[in-house]
Amino acid sequence: MSLDGLSLTILAPAFLAGLLVVATHVPLGQQVLARGIVFIDLAIAQIAGLGVIAAHAFGWEAQGWATQSAAVGAALLGALLLTWTDDHWPEVQEAIIGVSFVLAATAGILLLSNNPHGGEHLKDLLVGQILWVTLGDLVPVAALYAGVLAAWFAWGKRLGHLGFYLLFAVTVTASVQLVGVYLVFATLIVPALATRNARHQWRLALGYLVGVAGYAAGLGLSAVFDLPSGAVIVWALAVLAGFFRARMGVAKAARL
Repeated sequence: MSLDGLSLTILAPAFLAGLLVVATHVPLGQQVLARGIVFIDLAIAQIAGLGVIAAHAFGWEAQGWATQSAAVGAALLGALLLTWTDDHWPEVQEAIIGVSFVLAATAGILLLSNNPHGGEHLKDLLVGQILWVTLGDLVPVAALYAGVLAAWFAWGKRLGHLGFYLLFAVTVTASVQLVGVYLVFATLIVPALATRNARHQWRLALGYLVGVAGYAAGLGLSAVFDLPSGAVIVWALAVLAGFFRARMGVAKAARL
């Protein structure tokens, strides 16, 4: 345990990255939970990651436009496929989403099988490297998320299945490369679960509160105890969400 890791130079950009992810993922996650397609984020995140892995296999620059295009293209194709299956086989959509995730994950493993750094690439994709984020990395992501939020709050549910999946795919693609697959899933689903029974007018604000508190606590604890930040943030989100749900239950019981 050490307080030396509490450096604003490192933690401030990481926390700003968390705020950006929370800003977009909380409202989208609440919609995912309402639609009953919880694992779509994992599937599309993994498909986007497959695009990044494929780009690495071709020797493309990690932060170059070719790699970004591969990731976005893969995610959009996945979104279009899941839109089509949702229209034709809605009764098994969740199963199809699960199969899509497994296929994308195993395809990534196959592509990395002969890469001496394959394990490291796979770990970075899943857990993320939020502590290595710089302010320069956040500028294009912030611009993209601003457009996503504008589209969501302007049209919301009127986007329909296709519009929602495409917006979701673009958002998740950026987030996976910023914080990793696990944090993308946790940020989408955990605050949505914590606030599921809250009053509608307070649900979004409370979801943001859980998300921001989770990132702040997770980053702080990971710095103090020198633990992987992504994993600690996931646990911080889950613990805070559980505490929040328990407090809501106590408050509801007191009113009865």
